Amino acid sequence: MFIISKTAVNVKEILLEEFMKPYSISQSGIARRIGLSRKHINEVVNCKKPVSTDMALRLSRLFGTSPELWLNGQMAWDIWHEMRGKKARELKAIESLTVHG
Repeated sequence: MFIISKTAVNVKEILLEEFMKPYSISQSGIARRIGLSRKHINEVVNCKKPVSTDMALRLSRLFGTSPELWLNGQMAWDIWHEMRGKKARELKAIESLTVHG
């Protein structure tokens, strides 16, 4: 996932735009090739399930990328939403510690 100005691009968009379309591969095709169910792939594509370490390893093998591409993308997406979601106010209320010497 990449952060562009104040918006976030999720792993779904990267998978669809950068991999599925150029490789002309469907969710079923990905599922068959990486040994997961089509339902599992569909849940990731529809943002109902995050990219796990296992899936990142499988996608990286399939598309010749690093697993970090997928995991960093998922982590950035999760952080972006947490910082803007229900917990944003709680997070802002936390005061930073300082070292007293």
